[in-house]
Amino acid sequence: MAGVRPKSGPTMHDVAAAAGVSQATVSLVLNSAPGSRFSEETRRRVRDAVDQLGYRTNAHAKVLREGVAGMVGFIGDSVATSPFAGAIIEGAQERAWEDGLLLLTVNTGGDKKLEAASLDTMLSYKVAGVVYAAMYHRLLDVPSALAGVPSVVLNSQDRAGHLPSVAPDEVKGGYTATRRLLEAGHSRVGLINIESLESGLPAAVGRHEGYQRALEEAGLKVDPSLVRFGQGGEEDGYRYAMELLTAATPPTAIFCANDRTAWGAYQAASDLRLSIPEDLSIVGFDNQTTVAPHLRPGLTTLELPFVAMGRRAVDLLLQGAEPDGRVELMECPLIERKSVTHPKEIP
Repeated sequence: MAGVRPKSGPTMHDVAAAAGVSQATVSLVLNSAPGSRFSEETRRRVRDAVDQLGYRTNAHAKVLREGVAGMVGFIGDSVATSPFAGAIIEGAQERAWEDGLLLLTVNTGGDKKLEAASLDTMLSYKVAGVVYAAMYHRLLDVPSALAGVPSVVLNSQDRAGHLPSVAPDEVKGGYTATRRLLEAGHSRVGLINIESLESGLPAAVGRHEGYQRALEEAGLKVDPSLVRFGQGGEEDGYRYAMELLTAATPPTAIFCANDRTAWGAYQAASDLRLSIPEDLSIVGFDNQTTVAPHLRPGLTTLELPFVAMGRRAVDLLLQGAEPDGRVELMECPLIERKSVTHPKEIP
């Protein structure tokens, strides 16, 4: 009927009436205002009234009052398709929720127009900050729009060196993987990397540096004949493992710089009638849950700490995320399975 306004839901006044307190008390309790002292009984009555009436705070009013919404923005290039996305979002969302914030997540698929539009929308909502995430570790050109809001680069690094970044410690990961094979008694340890060193990809460069460091610490030199540079796929893992394993003096162990490469190496070993780990030990990197636990035997690998990184990125936002260019590297834990043992004794 003309002149009848639609019902807008319960108001703060309704909550106050149901709880038997003033509207000001309801506002102070719901916003956990510093310095406000109420008995637990009063707080309980307010919370019960909120639950019974289904009252929801007015987000628009909160923005007008406090200048920020109760949200953190999260923009990723392949949030919907990466096997790691769930874990990285889980960590960020969990940490945001601990401070009563929601995570507003957008998957851009690498589309720069969608990214710009998404950022525009997030900034119009007055989000408390933005996590700018990539699904593999690289140097990123960060959108200039992020200069106006606390922002953190996640699982990558700001190429310009302005925004703080949270990323995996690739060097230590490569070192740990190689050290695991050396400690098992292997001295001919191959490496199948996921990109060339010239690419500048932090994951490839760092994991190679860790490999080299572990060998040198053990008194061994990097033998170029034991190193291959693929592109991180199963096909390259198979191809380069076949090359290494059919050479005159093959390695007794291979560090594969990601789990998909290791999957290809497993297939090469099978075709050559080599048993893992009795004839060949393998360590991977990523702990990709769709691959590593399901290989036979299970793959010993380094885990990318996505949940912890997601949490830390939101932590930095909540601390103000000063544009100091800091890069926080997080340790990749070794996940032991059954793909490593000591080398066979040479008769």
